[in-house]
Amino acid sequence: MCQSLIKHSSLFVRQLDGSERLTCLLQLKRLMSLCCRLLQNCNDDSLNVALPMRMLEVFSSENTYLPVLQDASYVVSIIEQILHYMIQNGYYRSLYLLINSKLPSSIEYSDLSRVPIANILLENVVKPLHFTYNSCPEGARQQVFRAFTEELLAAPFTDQIFHFIIPALADAHTVFPYEPFLSALLLLESRCSRTSSGAPWLFFFVLTVGEHYLGTLSEEGLLVYLRVLQTFLSQLPVSPAGTSCQDSASDSEDEGEEADKQPSAPEDGRLSVPYITEECLKKLDTKQQTNALLNLVWRDSASEEAFTLMASIGHTLMVQHRMVVPKVRLLYSLAFNARFLRHLWFLISSMTTRMTTGSMVPLLQVISRGSPMSLEDSSRIIPLFYLFSSLFSHSLISIHDNEFFGDPIEVVGQRQSSMMPFTLEELIMLSRCLRDACLGIIKLAYPETKPEVREEYITAFQSIGVTTNSEMQQCIQMEQKRWIQLFKVITNLVKMLKSRDTRRNFCPPNHWLSEQEDIKADKVTQLYVPASRHVWRFRRMGRIGPLQSSLDVGLESPPLSVSEERQLAILTELPFVVPFEERVKIFQRLIYADKQEVQGDGPFLDGINVTIRRNYIYEDAYDKLSPENEPDLKKRIRVHLLNAHGLDEAGIDGGGIFREFLNELLKSGFNPNQGFFKTTNEGLLYPSPAAQMLVGDSFARHYYFLGRMLGKALYENMLVELPFAGFFLSKLLGTSADVDIHHLASLDPEVYKNLLFLKSYEGDVEELGLNFTVVNNDLGEAQVVELKFGGKDIPVTSANRIAYIHLVADYRLNRQIRQHCLAFRQGLANVLDLEWLRMFDQQEIQVLISGAQVPISLEDLKSFTNYSGGYSADHPVIKVFWRVVEGFTDEEKRKLLKFVTSCSRPPLLGFKELYPAFCIHNGGSDLERLPTASTCMNLLKLPEFYDETLLRSKLLYAIECAAGFELS
Repeated sequence: MCQSLIKHSSLFVRQLDGSERLTCLLQLKRLMSLCCRLLQNCNDDSLNVALPMRMLEVFSSENTYLPVLQDASYVVSIIEQILHYMIQNGYYRSLYLLINSKLPSSIEYSDLSRVPIANILLENVVKPLHFTYNSCPEGARQQVFRAFTEELLAAPFTDQIFHFIIPALADAHTVFPYEPFLSALLLLESRCSRTSSGAPWLFFFVLTVGEHYLGTLSEEGLLVYLRVLQTFLSQLPVSPAGTSCQDSASDSEDEGEEADKQPSAPEDGRLSVPYITEECLKKLDTKQQTNALLNLVWRDSASEEAFTLMASIGHTLMVQHRMVVPKVRLLYSLAFNARFLRHLWFLISSMTTRMTTGSMVPLLQVISRGSPMSLEDSSRIIPLFYLFSSLFSHSLISIHDNEFFGDPIEVVGQRQSSMMPFTLEELIMLSRCLRDACLGIIKLAYPETKPEVREEYITAFQSIGVTTNSEMQQCIQMEQKRWIQLFKVITNLVKMLKSRDTRRNFCPPNHWLSEQEDIKADKVTQLYVPASRHVWRFRRMGRIGPLQSSLDVGLESPPLSVSEERQLAILTELPFVVPFEERVKIFQRLIYADKQEVQGDGPFLDGINVTIRRNYIYEDAYDKLSPENEPDLKKRIRVHLLNAHGLDEAGIDGGGIFREFLNELLKSGFNPNQGFFKTTNEGLLYPSPAAQMLVGDSFARHYYFLGRMLGKALYENMLVELPFAGFFLSKLLGTSADVDIHHLASLDPEVYKNLLFLKSYEGDVEELGLNFTVVNNDLGEAQVVELKFGGKDIPVTSANRIAYIHLVADYRLNRQIRQHCLAFRQGLANVLDLEWLRMFDQQEIQVLISGAQVPISLEDLKSFTNYSGGYSADHPVIKVFWRVVEGFTDEEKRKLLKFVTSCSRPPLLGFKELYPAFCIHNGGSDLERLPTASTCMNLLKLPEFYDETLLRSKLLYAIECAAGFELS
C-alpha cells in the first residue's frame, strides 16, 4: 500500500481537496504514525526501512502537495498536522533509533555529502522545528520541542548524535531555531519539579549550538539564555575533576575522593555523565561564551535580572562545581570589573523583604540581626553575597597598597588607572556591613531557642517537589551548607580588609569593635576550665549552619551554652570585634588555666632545674632545654647561674633569676650577630636566610628552640623588647605559613617599589633584561636562584610579568625562609596553642611580646609599687623620688623602667600585672653610690638622697649609662 501511495501520491493528495479531505488526512496521519512505529524496529535486519523512510520523505515535503493543491498556506497546515501527529507517536524516538542503527559510529558532520542517508535523516530531524503549528492545538510547538529534547537529545549521547547530529544543528546553514528552542526549553524545565536526568546532555547541546547563534539572539533572548544556563548549571552533576576552591569551604569528606576520579571515556558508544559534564564546563569557559555573558552585564542597559542570574551562575560554578576564580575566564573577568562589583554590592544592599508588620526591611539588616530568613529570600541574596565576597577577595590579592589607598603615582611610565571598585570612605561602610553580617550568621547558627522548620520552609520545599521527611532534611542540610559557605567567604573578605587596615589605617578608631557583642573575660567561664584548650582545638567553625546547634568538641569538654558557643565562634573567626584588652585578659586566663593543669599547686622544686654559665647563656640553654632533655617547657624552670669564673652567683631563684635568664637568653638568641635573625631597614627582626650556611642542617633545631623560648616568655607573661617584622609575625599567625606580596614592603621596601614599577611599566618590558631568577648575596657569596624550572632562559615580558612579580615576592617572603619559619612556629606551638595567638593580629602580637608604646602612667606605677629596707610611701626620699620622676620626659621614664625591669614598656594591663611587683629598696646612706637595680626582682636600690637635685643627677646618670647593675 505504501508503494502504491508513493507511486500515485498526486492522486492521493487530490483527495485532500475534496469532500472527504478530513477522513483522508486522518488516514494519512495514521499511516505515517505506523511508519514511525515500524522504524523503531530498525535494528531488525529482516526489516526494510527504505519504504517507511520514503513515506516520511514524500508526505512531509511541500513539493508533494503544492503542484496539486496550489494553496501554500493549506499545504503548510497539512504538513504541520501530519508532523504533529507523528511527533505525538514517537517520531523523534524513531529517528534516534534510526540514526544510531543506520549511520556508522565513526560518522562526522564532514561526511554529510558522502553518506546520502545521513542527509535525509538530518532533514527529518530539522523539518518539524521549522514549522509554526498555527493549525494545531495550542502548545503544539512546545510539544515538538519537548519531543525533540526528551527523545533525541536527553537520551545519553551516542557517537552518531555527538559527532554528527549536534555539529550539524550547530552549523549556521542548518538554520536551527535557537531562540524559540531556548524559550521552550525554559518552559519545559519550569514545569518539571524534579531534576532531569538528561540535564548534562541538554546543557551540552545548548552550549554547543549557542556558539554559533549567540550573536543572533535578541536582548530578551540573551536573558532567556542566561536563565537556561543558570537552570542547567545547577542540575549538572558535581564535576569529579573540579578543582577544590579554597573558599568554597565544603565540608564533605568524600570530595577529595571524588576529585581523584577522572571523567571516564565513552563506553558502549554512549558518552558518560562525567565526560559530558567536563565538556560542558569547558565550553562554558570558552572565550566566546565568556564575552557573550560579559557583554550582558557590561552594557549600560543591563537589567537587575541579568546581574542576579550572572551571580547565580558564578555561585554555582564556585560552590557546586568547586571552580576557583583564576581558573574560570568568566569569574576572573568579573573579579576585576569595578562596575560589576559596585553594582553587585548595590543589589545586595538594596534587597528588601516584607516583614509581618508590613514594613520593608533590607535583607542585609535581617542577616545582621541573626533573624531567620525565608527560603525565597536566602535564595535571592546568598548567591549574590557569596559571589561578591569571593570576587572582591580575589581582586584584593592583586590590588597593591598604593592602589588600595589611592596614592598618587609619580613614576614616569606608569598607568594611572586603578582596579579599586570602592573609595576608602565606601570601604569603611562596606566593611562594617560585612562584619555585622558575619556576626548575624553566627547568631543564626546558634539560636537562643531550639530551631524549628517553619511552615513557609515546608511550603517552599513542596513547591519544588520535596515531599518526604528525608528529602526535606536533605534540603535543609543543603541550605545550611549554603550559609556555611557564605560565612566563610565573608569572613575571609573581612579579614583581608582588616589586614589592610592593620598595615595602614583607613578606618576610624574602634571601627572593628562591635556594639552588638559584649564579650567580657570575667563573664566567660567555660573557656577557662582545665580542658579549655581541647574545646578550642576541636571546635571547628566549618560546622556552623542555621537550624543547627551541635558542637564538634572534645569528649573531655562539658557542653557550652548558646552564649559561650557564640563567644567561642567570634573569638575564633572574628576576634577583632572584641576589644584588645579583653582578648589579652582572655589569653591570660587561658594560660592561667593551662598552668594550673600543668604546674598545679605542687612544691616549687617540682619542675625543671638547669645550671647556666652566664657567659654561655645561649649555648647552655640550647643544650639543656632541648626537646630531648626537657620535652615540656610549661613546667616551672629554676635557674642556677655561674659567673665568668665558674663560681655560683648569689641568690636562690624564686622566679626572678629565671626571668632575668630568659630575658638575656632571648636577647642573645635574637641578636643579629648570632646569625639566626637579621633586621630590615627599619630594624625589625626576621629569620636570616643565611642561617643554614652558618650552622649547617641543624639550623631548624635552633629556630625550634627560639620559638619555644619566645613561647615560654609569653606563657610566663614576660615582656621582651624584640621588634619583629610584620610579615614574620603574620607567618606565625596564619593557618598557612605563607604570606602574600602585600607584606613585601615590611621586608624590603626597595624591592617592593621596583616590583610595583614593573607591574605598571608601559614600555617594552623585555628591554629591562629580566629573567625568572633572583640573586642572593648571603655572606658575600652571590648565588643565582631560578624562580621556576628553566627560569634563567625565560625572559620577563608584558605577558608574564605578573607571574614574575608574585614569584619574586613569594621567594623573598616564603620560599627563602620557609623551613626557618616552620621550625620556629612548631617551637612556639610546643608551648602555646596557636589558636590562642590567632585572637590577635601581627601588631597586637608585637604588643603582647614587647608591650605597648603608650605613655607610662606614674599614678598606676605608684599604686602598685612596694617598698623595703625602711622605705615607705611616706618616706621623704620616696617623695623626692616621685617628684623627680614626674619631671622626667617620657623617654627618661622608659629608660628608668628598662633599668629596673629590663623592659621599657609597661605591662599590657597596667602595673598590677608586673611580677615581681616594682619595688624600691633602701640602698644605704653612701651619697657617692649610684642607684642600682636587680632586674630579676624588678628591684631599684635607691640610696638615701634627700636632695632633689642630687637624686635627679644620680638617677639620670645611672639610667642613661645602664650602670650599677647587680644580681642579688
